[in-house]
Amino acid sequence: MSILFSQNLLKNNEILPQEAEFTEVLNSIAVKPKILYLYGYLPENRLKLGCKKLKIRPKSIAIVGSRKPTKYGENIAYRLAYEAARRGAVVVSGLAYGIDSVAHRAALDAGGVTVAVLGTPIDQIYPRPHRPLAAEIVEKGGCVLSELPPGASFYPKTSFLKRNRIISGLADVVVIPEAAERSGSLNTAAHALEQGREVFAVPGDITRPLSRGCNRLIRQGATPMLEIDDVLEVLFPTPRRKITQTTLPIGDSPVETKILQLLASGVQDGEQIMQGIKIELAKSSADKSAGETAVSVDNGIKQQEVNSLTVAEFNQAITLLEIKNRVVALGANQWMLR
Repeated sequence: MSILFSQNLLKNNEILPQEAEFTEVLNSIAVKPKILYLYGYLPENRLKLGCKKLKIRPKSIAIVGSRKPTKYGENIAYRLAYEAARRGAVVVSGLAYGIDSVAHRAALDAGGVTVAVLGTPIDQIYPRPHRPLAAEIVEKGGCVLSELPPGASFYPKTSFLKRNRIISGLADVVVIPEAAERSGSLNTAAHALEQGREVFAVPGDITRPLSRGCNRLIRQGATPMLEIDDVLEVLFPTPRRKITQTTLPIGDSPVETKILQLLASGVQDGEQIMQGIKIELAKSSADKSAGETAVSVDNGIKQQEVNSLTVAEFNQAITLLEIKNRVVALGANQWMLR
């Protein structure tokens, strides 16, 4: 085991699937694993903190896909995993490059729990560059598991496909954000459909190779994911309160407030946020009548602060929001509310 893991987590545990609430569902799949080996803690053990066995299994979502995704695919995977983990769902994936690692990272960033299912023996974390990620998963309350014992012989061409049934079996919902026509994630989706799990796929441009796998899944009966809420509503069917005028987010300055409210409305691109502020201010100015010039000095200063917004001031404001944990940077000047 890698020295990246703290000393108290070096020992791997062995359990039968039926011995834990979270893994008990694997008894119902076609080829159930006889035994599971794991580092870290199963979600129920982390949540109950030594109390009596949980009566309700935590919600779980498997997010898998291309090992070489586009920025679009990474963005969708991150947002979905982040929001699901923030609401308490366990994010399950395979620790692979691309979509898998993005899903694990998003769950950790949200302060949630994530489970990595290996296609290798438990003592061979693969891929090797993801050992630090595996260590962080364990250290933050999740687990890394495999049905293969330490030192076991394995055949990569088959073992990774075999583990896919465990990924889908542990999940309530399986989502494929982006996948090529021959992607291994389609194998996970096939297992999920066989196991009676709901499968979502993100539709894409029919000319893009990394959309063909998802588009094919949709043609075969997968549910198209048109927005993040499509999946969240299946995981958490209780109606969530819609954002209203009285619940719009408020910042510590007029500029921060404008940014937060545009993000809450669904705008993610930094340039579009700035443009939205300008349009809103222009509309506000046009609506003012000549008799409305009598405003307080304080209000005048605040309006001037927003009207004279420069790129540098916008960057400063959104950076401060990120430091305050109000927003999350998605890269390429894309943002979302935390």
